[in-house]
Amino acid sequence: MGVIGLGAMGLGTATALHERGLSVIGCDVVESACRAFEGVGGRCVETPAELAGQCDVALVVVVNAVQVEQVLFGEHGLVDAFAPGGLVMQCATVAPSLAERLGARLAERGIAMLDAPISGGAAKARAGQLSVMASGSADAFAKAGPVLDAMAATVYRLGDAPGIGSSMKLVNQLLAGVHIAAAAEAVALGIRMGLEPRTVYEVITHSAGNSWMFENRVPHILDGDYTPLSAVDIFVKDLNLVHETGRELAMPTPIAASALQQFTAAKGAGFGREDDAAVIKVYQRLSGIALPEAANDGGE
Repeated sequence: MGVIGLGAMGLGTATALHERGLSVIGCDVVESACRAFEGVGGRCVETPAELAGQCDVALVVVVNAVQVEQVLFGEHGLVDAFAPGGLVMQCATVAPSLAERLGARLAERGIAMLDAPISGGAAKARAGQLSVMASGSADAFAKAGPVLDAMAATVYRLGDAPGIGSSMKLVNQLLAGVHIAAAAEAVALGIRMGLEPRTVYEVITHSAGNSWMFENRVPHILDGDYTPLSAVDIFVKDLNLVHETGRELAMPTPIAASALQQFTAAKGAGFGREDDAAVIKVYQRLSGIALPEAANDGGE
């Protein structure tokens, strides 16, 4: 089997699959990502087309719709070299309407698609403990079975056609983005009122206002460490997808739109490639609050 895209999620997933005894071929345009996978015993090829000639199941774990289109249908893409009867597991966060179109285009080539967005972060990817929100045919699920068993703690079978899994992922991303933005605003308010930020974290994580994102992301702020595990740019993309899908459906999403504006402001301020917790730096710029500094470099 193959994994296209060896970023934080893809590398962890490929490594977990390799450690569970599957024969895994990796592919990434970034040479250092391939070297990292080879360093744990994996094998890499240079193009999706080369990967397609050596496997019949391919995970696509790239960042956005443009990259999905490129690795599947672009120059040296997977589809032209993939034998009929193969399976694409499309794991990137994309619009449900795009997932539907991808499924139809692949079906025309005799290739099945499992619409299989993933959630859980890099640590759970590495541990093979992801949540997978999947939809596709019974045959696609059957062919993907050994891979899903090795990469996921929970697999949600949401329907028999591409698009449903991506719809569920957008619900998750709406909540995740809003929760990160709300956590940043709450901590910024606490600091502005003179509260010690670690005390804010201690109290809130034992109170009703806690969320998984507050508990997971606020330590990045407390440590002054914005190394990107999931970047601000990701939520600019994903909350835009929420907005665009809502517009397609004539469904207002005002709370998600507010969070999108905060992430867009963070990107505009130059923090797009930093960890998504860097959305708090918008409040630093606006109100002059002093954020915790990294112990190793004295902060910004």
